[in-house]
Amino acid sequence: MDQRSIADVTVLSPTGRIDLDTTPPLQDCLLPLTQVASAKVVVDFAGVSYISSSGLRALMLGAKAARAAQGRLVVCCLNPAVAEIFRISRFHLVVEVQNDLAAALAALSSSAAAAYRHG
Repeated sequence: MDQRSIADVTVLSPTGRIDLDTTPPLQDCLLPLTQVASAKVVVDFAGVSYISSSGLRALMLGAKAARAAQGRLVVCCLNPAVAEIFRISRFHLVVEVQNDLAAALAALSSSAAAAYRHG
């Protein structure tokens, strides 16, 4: 899983399927990031083809940790299959969803949005 910083936002980019076998590495990476005070985290789903209930649970725990730390977690770039899973499970009500990385960064930080545009 790729992890990078854009200004004051951390972007995680998992790939492939997020299922029972692949959720633990996502959760192990996500939870420490979201527990930091005022954390701003984007999970970029551009490379994700599927997410199971265990993956949704990891995102829910990350979103809950971020809220507790006065931070935010945003996901973006859902492909149609993953977007349908979010819609059916009503998960878009649990975690903020943006269409693309630029919109996700703009939702969290003007400095991250500017750095992304210019860099």
